[in-house]
Amino acid sequence: MTVSSSRDPAILVIHGPNLNLLGTREPQIYGSTTLAEVNQELHALAAEHGAQIEAIQSNHEGVLVDRIQAASGKVDYIIINPAAFTHTSVAIRDALAAVNIPFVEVHLSNIHQRETFRHHSYFSDRAVGVICGLGPEGYRAALRFVLQKMSLWT
Repeated sequence: MTVSSSRDPAILVIHGPNLNLLGTREPQIYGSTTLAEVNQELHALAAEHGAQIEAIQSNHEGVLVDRIQAASGKVDYIIINPAAFTHTSVAIRDALAAVNIPFVEVHLSNIHQRETFRHHSYFSDRAVGVICGLGPEGYRAALRFVLQKMSLWT
């Protein structure tokens, strides 16, 4: 789905629960880069290629569902790190399916090297791509992929 070309291409970046603690939460797993630094880099890279980024973080599932629903007709792509909701949220999965906006699933850690309950994602089978284990570089890789799909990356 591509939205009208009468505006700059729009990408919604969704950060799930506890990602507001990046930089201080378990740095041996998630690294020392803060969420503000991740978002700043994404904004700069998108702007460099003529796209707009809106980033949202919430620890509340309903807030994320509401924002996904509001994206319908206004957003070209979604980059989502559902965090703990990866393994539990049918509601977020259903919202993504309902708006039919292509999305890339991102995880800072390699969820397949972690606890068994983290191996299953409710999103991966619907995502156009899944990136895990690359730390903050995973977000940049997802954005480069999205920009390329939108013919903005050269």
